[in-house]
Amino acid sequence: MAVRWGLWGATTIAQEWVIGAIRAAGGEVVSLCGRDRARAEAYAAHNTIDQVFTDPAVFLGSGIDAVYISTINSFHHEQVLASAAAGKHILCEKPLALTLDAGREMIEACRAASVVFAVNHHLRNAAPHVAMKRMLLEGRIGDIVSLSITHAGYLPHHLQGWRINDMTAGSGVVLDLTVHDADLLTFLLDSEPESVFAIGSNSGMAVAGIEDSVNGTIRFRNGVTAAFFDAFTTPYAEHRLEVQGTRGSLMATGSLRQAPGGRLAVRDADGAQEVALNLTDLYQPNIRAFQNAIHGHGAPIATGEDGLRSLAVALAAKRSMETGAMVPVSR
Repeated sequence: MAVRWGLWGATTIAQEWVIGAIRAAGGEVVSLCGRDRARAEAYAAHNTIDQVFTDPAVFLGSGIDAVYISTINSFHHEQVLASAAAGKHILCEKPLALTLDAGREMIEACRAASVVFAVNHHLRNAAPHVAMKRMLLEGRIGDIVSLSITHAGYLPHHLQGWRINDMTAGSGVVLDLTVHDADLLTFLLDSEPESVFAIGSNSGMAVAGIEDSVNGTIRFRNGVTAAFFDAFTTPYAEHRLEVQGTRGSLMATGSLRQAPGGRLAVRDADGAQEVALNLTDLYQPNIRAFQNAIHGHGAPIATGEDGLRSLAVALAAKRSMETGAMVPVSR
């Protein structure tokens, strides 16, 4: 039976990526909950969604099986708790919450309600990252020595709202991009992040007190370190993810994005070689795994616990920016 989805939030990411992924994965998008009825109705008409609600309780009682939450970061906590209390399975955008206590409460609420809880970390599914993970498991470049990631670009004008001007909303580049880095690096290394050092900057795009770029390092439990640079302010930056090993190096370019794409190369004693990739949608795997989990088969690609881990790294980076010290990652 097809999973009946309700969207909480009339958002850009839902319209551009997730609605299509749900439908391609055999799900049905049947309802939408928004704060502004006129805007929600226009959004629903544009995306062929039959039911529109502004009352969350009525929305949650509208016959849906699952909720996709893609609202402002500060709303995630209350909306997940409400969805779990209504017995709905939940796919939530990152970051999970704004505090670890809130994230833990969300996970426990979903566990108590026996609902599937997943976080929409899509970068695990990018073809260069899937191939990179496989090659690392095969030992293709020997022991991993270090990683580095450049997740930087220019924040589009239509997204330059709460992300850069509302300190109460969970704003800034760390909760927007570094949280993705943390999940992807943990996925590739299969090791727990242990501590973080970060230096944030404000280049004038964001209001005072909100970082629009950050440089930092994550130390993992297996001894490997990963450097990261994330920014909203660099229109000519190239996305790059490099893994240095004792017998070779892997370099992915153009892969830290929402659309299928990117390249992967391996360099070793035999020179440089392009890796053949199968470029596929980044969101459909999350939707399919989530829907399968609802039906009792397998688990989500990124669970609530994964979301809590990536949040913990982001919050440690925020704390490091404030203190100037290396900060332990704790969950």
